[in-house]
Amino acid sequence: MANALKKTVADLPAQLWRSLTWDRGKELSDHARFTVESGVKVFFADPHSLWQRGTNENTNGLLRQYFPKGTDLSRWSAQEIQAVANTLNTRPRKTLGWKTPAEALDEYLKSVQKCGVATTG
Repeated sequence: MANALKKTVADLPAQLWRSLTWDRGKELSDHARFTVESGVKVFFADPHSLWQRGTNENTNGLLRQYFPKGTDLSRWSAQEIQAVANTLNTRPRKTLGWKTPAEALDEYLKSVQKCGVATTG
């Protein structure tokens, strides 16, 4: 999991991978190596505190519509998994003011770019 996550964050803008909040599952047991190699700090939610990761828990529920708990993802192609990601990233969310995650991300990245641009005059 740490290797796959490291590859994923390498493709994202730096503003998006300063930290990661994880639950206490075995998936990220190699979190220390992940932090050293990627520079991404890993924090852990408190046990039985789902509210600390509310949007994530909601997204997990949406993913379960496609991949039931315990599904071996290795039997799915990268294209099939990407198709599910595209479907979920273009689905409006109440928590985002009915924007899609793709729209919210695009808006955030544009705002970060504007803040980082020096002006003259």
